[in-house]
Amino acid sequence: MSALPSPTARRPIHTRRLAFEGFLREDGLWDLDCLLEDTKSVPVHLHERGDLAPGTPIHQLRVRLTVDDSLTIRAVETAAQAVPFDACHHAAADPMQRLVGLRMGPGWRKALDGAIGGTAGCTHLRELVFNAATAAFQMIPGYRAMERQQRGEAAPADGQPPFFMGKCRTWAFDGPVVQRYAPQFWRAPVDGDPAG
Repeated sequence: MSALPSPTARRPIHTRRLAFEGFLREDGLWDLDCLLEDTKSVPVHLHERGDLAPGTPIHQLRVRLTVDDSLTIRAVETAAQAVPFDACHHAAADPMQRLVGLRMGPGWRKALDGAIGGTAGCTHLRELVFNAATAAFQMIPGYRAMERQQRGEAAPADGQPPFFMGKCRTWAFDGPVVQRYAPQFWRAPVDGDPAG
């Protein structure tokens, strides 16, 4: 894939950074440290914080999700290091505890909305935690599969395709990647034209 084409003349105004770091704990659980940070490239005035210089975080929110191998949340910790309103500190902490016991997987967005949706929680934290699920999917199943492979164990023979198959164009069941790397799950294209 190539780079984006050169843009027309423009100047930076807003940057949102999301970062996710995954850790395997000594107790066998996983920590996923998440960061959402909003900055402006221009001076901004906030009612409760006053004038902020360019680059000063408007939002700097951190969440640590502790999950097990089934991607069930066991603990949640939050830190609101920069927020536009003092009231945001309360929205960033207490409601997030409703996530304990939820499982990242099918229906994840609906589960989040039920626990911390609307005025029950913080929009920014909800967005951050929603996206944390893909980082957890990248980390946990792949690491456990690598461990099994290093021990010389076969993949579980439950006849089910890995969770990621059928979830994007590259891993389409009728595509060339599945045909090459997991032919047992490959399905011939309906129209005779492979998906890739």
